[in-house]
Amino acid sequence: MKADKGYKWFIYVILSLLALSIVVPMIWVLLASLKQKSEFYGDPWGLPAGVYLQNYFDAFTDAHMGSYLLNSLFTTVLGLAILLVVAVPAAYVLARYRFRGRMILNLLLMGGLFINVNYIVVPIFLMLLDGDRLLGGWFPDGLLIDNLAVLSVVYAATAIPFTIYLLSGYFQTIPEVFEEAAAIDGCSHVRTMLSIMAPMARPSIVTVILFNFLAFWNDYIIALTLLPGPNKTLPVGLLNLMTAQKAAANYGRLYAGLVIVMVPALILYVLVQRRLVEGMTAGGTRE
Repeated sequence: MKADKGYKWFIYVILSLLALSIVVPMIWVLLASLKQKSEFYGDPWGLPAGVYLQNYFDAFTDAHMGSYLLNSLFTTVLGLAILLVVAVPAAYVLARYRFRGRMILNLLLMGGLFINVNYIVVPIFLMLLDGDRLLGGWFPDGLLIDNLAVLSVVYAATAIPFTIYLLSGYFQTIPEVFEEAAAIDGCSHVRTMLSIMAPMARPSIVTVILFNFLAFWNDYIIALTLLPGPNKTLPVGLLNLMTAQKAAANYGRLYAGLVIVMVPALILYVLVQRRLVEGMTAGGTRE
């Protein structure tokens, strides 16, 4: 019993230290974003003398973080919408139906789990560049490169293997009696999926939404490569701001930009944390 109690205390201490390693920097960044420039030179680790919100106004206006925020919201939301429209029906079909080629599709999707998208971003860029050359007669200024919608499609495509794997595992845990009852009531396959199976798989869907939201929202490599023009997302814009701050030394505006990047992800996590726990503890079985 003493050994078990000591082990639990050890786990609590480790988890507490890990939590502090995350929470303390976040609080420090938030407090630093409220400081004036002179406070960083006097006592960079001290509390702010007051609430200096001008840093946020400067970040939104002078550093263009407002437009970058809208770009990130657009690409993330559109990418999630495309992903769910494709992945939910595909995962349901792969989990519940037997057809020729099913095992090959599952094998290809499994292989996609081991491909890091950062390693294939250059071939993706070259493919889009060739597409712009083919469409040059209709779109002389280009269509596929520096396009936020195309970036959303790339996000969705790269997230399909993980999303289908997780959702199909959850669909397999749902008893077939629900589909049998729906068939008796005259429901079609599509209506059964949309009205019965998808709502029952909501915890797993929320889980993939959160994971993919974080992946899309925090992406830097793909956005930097596919958006070479003035359109930027928050991570790319934040790096540009950090580069500019090396000369300007306006640290308050820099930390305000960091807070702008963090807040949407934190808000989403607070809203879906209960569903996230349910989705993480279910759907772990596969055939």
